[in-house]
Amino acid sequence: MNAASTTRRMLLAAAVTLLPLAAASQAAFPSKPVKIIVGFPAGGPLDAHARLLADRLQQLLGQPVIVDYKAGAGGTVGADFVAKSEADGHTLLMANTGTLVINPAVYPKNPYQTLRDFAPVARTAMQPLAFVVHPQVPAATITEFIALAKKNPGKLNYGSAGNGGISHLVPEMFKTATGSFIVHIPYRGSAPAFTDLLAGQVQLMAESVPQASQYVKQGKLRALAVTSRERSAALPDTPTLIEAGLKDFEVVGFYGVMAPAGTPKPVLDKLAAAFKGVLETPEIRTRMVAQGADPAFLGPEAFTKFLAAEMPKWAKAVKDSGARLD
Repeated sequence: MNAASTTRRMLLAAAVTLLPLAAASQAAFPSKPVKIIVGFPAGGPLDAHARLLADRLQQLLGQPVIVDYKAGAGGTVGADFVAKSEADGHTLLMANTGTLVINPAVYPKNPYQTLRDFAPVARTAMQPLAFVVHPQVPAATITEFIALAKKNPGKLNYGSAGNGGISHLVPEMFKTATGSFIVHIPYRGSAPAFTDLLAGQVQLMAESVPQASQYVKQGKLRALAVTSRERSAALPDTPTLIEAGLKDFEVVGFYGVMAPAGTPKPVLDKLAAAFKGVLETPEIRTRMVAQGADPAFLGPEAFTKFLAAEMPKWAKAVKDSGARLD
């Protein structure tokens, strides 16, 4: 036997020896605490969602699940941190629509590409929005509001949580779909924008259904339409935009979990199964709905396809709105 043949046999033997070790390593996942990174300050809706799932998730995984924060640039700082973390499944990103499909289009120098730098784990929830107006606006239906906006171009305005966010882009999609011109008033966060809506300083907002519904029920706001394909249980008398004649106008925010690209498939599958188990828990589902998020699980493959379909839609919305952030 020559030296080359001997070397090949030794390498093959070493590889065969290492295979069980690699399999054991993946089977042992998780071998330490799992950290879920939230790219926003503590106390927000994404944080509440992550904490709700983490409590049950650690029971299924058998390891502590820690929620940590890397806030900044609309979730970009946290996302970049996870993208550069070790791809072993122990560092995950809890992300929203903005982080995954809007930021790559809004920020010219965005440090990550969603489908290149992450491995999707699970979509966990969907969040429809409601178009709400101040009661003084002379429009009882979304059809009447469209007619009012077309008759008075530039005289109505809408508030948003800031340039490039979902509360900015959804009304821009609405303007494109209806051929209307409504002035955008950006705020630093949804709270001050909503305060001005209640005071009548702005006429319209696209707001989360739970936030909107409580004020609608008090008579402080009027709900004209929801952005989901089906009516919302929280606003059963409010039609969808599709019902109002805007064909295929379905724009719903989402929450999902991402791992760094290169995370082994068995690890992704184990994580996905754990999140699926959490989302099938009746108590968790009830509490999620109370928070304003509809349970909507998708596994790694389906979530990847979902993201691939969402990205061009939001990129067009960003382009049409002219939103760009440095």
